[in-house]
Amino acid sequence: MRPQSIAAALSLASAALALYNQFPINTIRETSVRPLNVINSNPGYLNNVSSDSEQWNLDECPPENVTGHLIFDTVNSFLQHWPNTRYRNGHNIVPGVIPIGTLLYHGTSNGSHTIPSGPEWTAMNPEHSIFFCRGNGSGCWHLTLVTSRPLKVLYFDGSSAAKLSEGTMDTQDLITWGEPQPKRFFDERDRINNLCTWGKEFGIHGFARMEMSFEIMLCDFTANVEVVSFVQLTLPRDDPSSSPSTSLDSDIWVRTFEIFHSGLWQNHYPGDSRIVLDLTGLISLYDTALAPSLISVRTGLERYDHRVLGISSDDISRVMRKLIKVITRPHPIGSGIDWKTLIHVIVDRYADRLELTHYLINAASSNRQELLERAKLVQTQLRVMLTPYLLQFTTIPGAGTSGIYSLQWASPIFGLCVRTHTSQITDLIPLMTSSERLLLKAVEDTTREICRVTTKMWAAGVMNGFDTLFPVEPNGELDITQIMNDWKQDIQKLMSWLDWSVWIKCRPACGPEEVCYLSSCPINYPRELEQPKYPTTPVDDWNLPQPRCIRRLQPYGF
Repeated sequence: MRPQSIAAALSLASAALALYNQFPINTIRETSVRPLNVINSNPGYLNNVSSDSEQWNLDECPPENVTGHLIFDTVNSFLQHWPNTRYRNGHNIVPGVIPIGTLLYHGTSNGSHTIPSGPEWTAMNPEHSIFFCRGNGSGCWHLTLVTSRPLKVLYFDGSSAAKLSEGTMDTQDLITWGEPQPKRFFDERDRINNLCTWGKEFGIHGFARMEMSFEIMLCDFTANVEVVSFVQLTLPRDDPSSSPSTSLDSDIWVRTFEIFHSGLWQNHYPGDSRIVLDLTGLISLYDTALAPSLISVRTGLERYDHRVLGISSDDISRVMRKLIKVITRPHPIGSGIDWKTLIHVIVDRYADRLELTHYLINAASSNRQELLERAKLVQTQLRVMLTPYLLQFTTIPGAGTSGIYSLQWASPIFGLCVRTHTSQITDLIPLMTSSERLLLKAVEDTTREICRVTTKMWAAGVMNGFDTLFPVEPNGELDITQIMNDWKQDIQKLMSWLDWSVWIKCRPACGPEEVCYLSSCPINYPRELEQPKYPTTPVDDWNLPQPRCIRRLQPYGF
């Protein structure tokens, strides 16, 4: 593109970006709202710090109890094994469908060649169902089903099939028992019966959950599914008189590992695409308008301790009313926005670059010249992230400028960065469901903080003379160490706040006979038994699992 064309395009973009008053998000009632702010980037505006720029204050951090970034991250993590193993306690209920042609698997546990007549558990992968396939020494009967019509399901995020009292089942407890009941965490038969009885009125065929792999609690083995095969498999003899072997070289551990291995296929985006979620009906317990009683419950807790236990009866009633409203909608509604893709595009755009920036800042050096060169590399990465928002008419003040004006000149860049992904879709607000408006607010909260911190860091680099595109001659000798320390705090705080699981990985990468692993239930749950059935892990690693390489061949290294 020619320079004249670029200038013309920038001028058109400047004229198109008009300022509006920020709309109030209402996640409970389907009411119309006003458009979002979009930064006005005309040259006259850029040369002045107007009152409108107050909303783009580079020093204004998010409120302590804001949850938009948590909604953003949990939605981005739906149906993915890795992040839902890391944070086991789910906070979302989402309607979805399992499309026609999807295979489901069920291993009989009593050697019976009989299709279940009531609710039972099915697996998304045969490795999972085969683990529960039990015979009498002559193999076991393994059932494979295929969906002949779409299955209507509800998805509980987190490790929602993990039989724990620590919060993994809190959201499904709202439907099952009417409130979280941690003591009933192992009451699975009553759980599936109650869920299916409740769901029958609303045409719900099953419930999607995750432990080491994904499963469907299937309510009726004769509705919307057909039998592909029901065959007797040859498996090592099960001896019910002996306890499971603790040797990590035994066949039981081969089958255990393969459940986990099949779950790895859905470790990251897009997750298990055999379950298609409808985000226009998202029910999030991080929605502070839907469940305000949980704000005080979460205060002061680490994220891994967040759970739904402690929710008020009024909030439970509100959640159930909204859930029933969502699943009884007569036809699809909403704006048509692909929220899953929009959120992932933002993660894709920033995750790798923030990680690289963090690495560059944290690379130790005591040599001033090396620090200066590294600071310039950091500045380049910051500028790369902000390049689509570096307006032609940006005016940089002199190096001696102090106070708010030393960085606030960059506020139009900050504002344009925030609004680029959402400025036009705000026209669709009248068509959005309350869940979509919650998603919009989550996207804006998240991008606002990313853009605020990166713009602030970049502008500081400009004022210190690190940016060749915006040359500024600094006054006096630079304190490179202090600048790098300030940057280090900024990037660390941002990445900790975002807390994206894409940054949690084995370093160095695992070898060909290894796989990266997070402590999982039931394998690594801390136990105080003299001869544990499974390997155990320290409590600290259980609360917030850290990635490690384990063998993918016997003997395993759980």
